[in-house]
Amino acid sequence: MEPLLPGGDEGKSSGLALALIRGAERLRGSLHPITRGLLTDLVRSMNSYYSNLIEGHRTRPRDIEAAIRKDFSTNPAQRSLQIQHIAHMEVQAEMESRLPSMAAGDVCSVDFLCWLHGEFYRRLPDEFRKHTDEKGKTYEVKPGEIRQGEVSVGRHMAPSSKKLGEFLKRFAEFYGPLVTAEPGSLIAAAAAHHRLTWIHPFLDGNGRVARLFTHAWFIKAGVDSNGLWTISRGLARRNADYQASLANADEKRVNDYDGRGYLSQRYLGEFCQFFLGTAVDQVGFMEGLLSLDGMLNRIAGYAGRREAAKALPKGSGLVLKESFLRGEIARGDVPRIIGTSPRTAQKVTGKLLSHRLITSNSPKGPLRLGFPADAAGEYFPNLYPAGAD
Repeated sequence: MEPLLPGGDEGKSSGLALALIRGAERLRGSLHPITRGLLTDLVRSMNSYYSNLIEGHRTRPRDIEAAIRKDFSTNPAQRSLQIQHIAHMEVQAEMESRLPSMAAGDVCSVDFLCWLHGEFYRRLPDEFRKHTDEKGKTYEVKPGEIRQGEVSVGRHMAPSSKKLGEFLKRFAEFYGPLVTAEPGSLIAAAAAHHRLTWIHPFLDGNGRVARLFTHAWFIKAGVDSNGLWTISRGLARRNADYQASLANADEKRVNDYDGRGYLSQRYLGEFCQFFLGTAVDQVGFMEGLLSLDGMLNRIAGYAGRREAAKALPKGSGLVLKESFLRGEIARGDVPRIIGTSPRTAQKVTGKLLSHRLITSNSPKGPLRLGFPADAAGEYFPNLYPAGAD
């Protein structure tokens, strides 16, 4: 699988890496820490949606919201998609909780990769734990187990199953030390993303594992902005380009000017540029989406329309905006915020809670902004593709 890094003129990749670091840092500081924490759950759900969409599985946002409330569909196919979505979210959340105690390089270890695969597939319905090869033969996908058979993806014949141990050992030994906060680490992350899919260590689920692995690398490299963006959205929106770029980087060395490894160095470089450019685009998208003035205007506009339609009581927009700005507000502050009596304020609070527009951990606890599907669609336009209702 050599070369393991792009060579030659890396100026463009280095520039993209620096842009990603700077953009991620700006995004990290754009919100109140509590509001930022609430949004990470929404972005984690978005990551699941887009990562699954890349694999051809689409779950509607309103079904996702229902699944998060444990309200699963009676339709077996839809229920399975809901379970798959929750499985991805749970594995990502558990992964993120484990990472602080892990050495950075351990994200490249075979144990970590098998853990990701195992935790995801153990949560899936039986029908999603099947793999059908190009000849139509179906196999069971065993959670966390390195494949025992041979597979091909398009024109790429993946390495022999008998050699996977050696490939994964080389992968961990080379890339592990490169998981740092340096700009070059991000170029290595992009290259490792491709090389992991090229190795194709599992019978199925390699794409999802590779994207979760890359997310873990970005966290260790300090560019995840505390969970406020995901590259999966950009990859899904350019899925044809993503798949073509992956396939190109599978190609063998073209000529004597194409590096000295078995695979093409030029195409690996082009993949890294595509991947990092996509990451920069997604950070920029979220940075624009979460700009203070834009967010406050969209919250006010949503609440104003709901108040005019009598679906929400007057003053609701003020409570929502204050919750966004301050992260959380005490219930006793609501009368002052909306300029009314405690009794009226209590009714406003109750209505907002019933619509899940604000949330609270206890009957008397502080109030935080909520993101039900209908409101999230207006607060965060283009977060999901058009028609993904």
